[in-house]
Amino acid sequence: MSTEGRTARTPSREALSDPAYQAFLVLRTVFTVAPIVFGLDKFANLLTDWPAYLAPWINDIVPGSGQDAMYVIGVIEIVAGIAVALIPRYGALLVAAWLIGIIINLLTLSGFYDVALRDFGLLIAAIALARLATKYTPPRHSS
Repeated sequence: MSTEGRTARTPSREALSDPAYQAFLVLRTVFTVAPIVFGLDKFANLLTDWPAYLAPWINDIVPGSGQDAMYVIGVIEIVAGIAVALIPRYGALLVAAWLIGIIINLLTLSGFYDVALRDFGLLIAAIALARLATKYTPPRHSS
């Protein structure tokens, strides 16, 4: 079997059996889907009352209501998910930076320390995805 026709976008069977590549695919999938789903839910509030997760000091500095802020946050999360899908090396870093902001927000909001700890775990996973992406996604070059 020849692999000459393969591109970086069509992994070989050998790549698919590589545990590190499998981890990359799982993390890429989760960090694509979850931010998009959570971002969309900022508009519907089906999963929770999202404005309740906004620290008062942040609510005081953003224009509009807490729900208005959630609309903006939702758009950012959707963009982050799309970025992970298209350019995981940098999209994962965008998600990591976003999670740092969420963690700071939650640590300044009493009663959400468990969620902040969970988001710290997600932050570490996003950084791991960015590192794996340096190996499993080719750099983009303009030709």
